[in-house]
Amino acid sequence: MSLRNTANQPQHLNNHARPTPIGGFIIDAQGREVPITEAMIQQACQLLEQSQQNRLQKR
Repeated sequence: MSLRNTANQPQHLNNHARPTPIGGFIIDAQGREVPITEAMIQQACQLLEQSQQNRLQKR
């Protein structure tokens, strides 16, 4: 049995697969439930970080 480091290997994703929800839903403009995904949370965190950096630069 051998251990492999897969962190640097490309991940093959099925583009047709739906992202896995990780804990809740939001309601879109049409009233549909949209699952909250990890990618959505990461994007929100990145936008928050950028806005904080921009705010500090304006001081």
